[in-house]
Amino acid sequence: MTVIELFPAIDMRGGKCVRLFKGDYNQETVYAESPFEMAKTFACQGAKWIHMVDLDGAKDGKRIHDKDVIRAATELGVNVQIGGGIRTEEDVKYYLDNGVARVIIGSLAIQQPELAVSIIQRFGAEKIVIGLDAKEGMVATHGWLETSSKSAIEVGQYFATHGAKTFIFTDIATDGTLSGPNILANELLAEATGAEVIVSGGISSLSDVKKVAKAAAGSKIGGVIIGKALYENRFTLPEALREVASC
Repeated sequence: MTVIELFPAIDMRGGKCVRLFKGDYNQETVYAESPFEMAKTFACQGAKWIHMVDLDGAKDGKRIHDKDVIRAATELGVNVQIGGGIRTEEDVKYYLDNGVARVIIGSLAIQQPELAVSIIQRFGAEKIVIGLDAKEGMVATHGWLETSSKSAIEVGQYFATHGAKTFIFTDIATDGTLSGPNILANELLAEATGAEVIVSGGISSLSDVKKVAKAAAGSKIGGVIIGKALYENRFTLPEALREVASC
């Protein structure tokens, strides 16, 4: 089977490391006081990538937790990808110029697709990830507070034809629920776009991680984002890394 990349997730709100239930800002659990210290822990446990999300930025439409992100990217020797609050080309340039490996475009891609395509062309597809967060198949924006009229596959196909190489697909119905990932939706997106898809939402066990790894053997699924399961001690990052290495 294909060895997939693991992305431990750090969602930031109010200066802390939190998790939301199904993207609901009113259902928040605080897991750590410092996003940087959490990132440091993951780096020490063997993470090659860290997935960071600025929840305040996603809601307010501007960078809020950029200092935490840049500190992790420049001090920890890991690859950092950041999403949330990225609304302009300058936001993208700011992060890439300050050591971030990849920038995730979500709401911007839906609201200003031509600008998003321009950003991919300017900075390169290896630096830009299109984030597709879906409620019942339809893409949500602005920190999941609004739902667009576009399906995840429709948006994915558009950007794939304009140079996008990597998507993160989040099934909002499973995010933060520990109910298992929606692998089929990820497989369908990968098939429809021909691009790499990173699974996000619902991972609850090592068995779930192994299921994603198995799915990757027959599709372009390239990784999985793990959040609440790590914070709830369902398993450790080293255990998950060993799991995918043995596949």
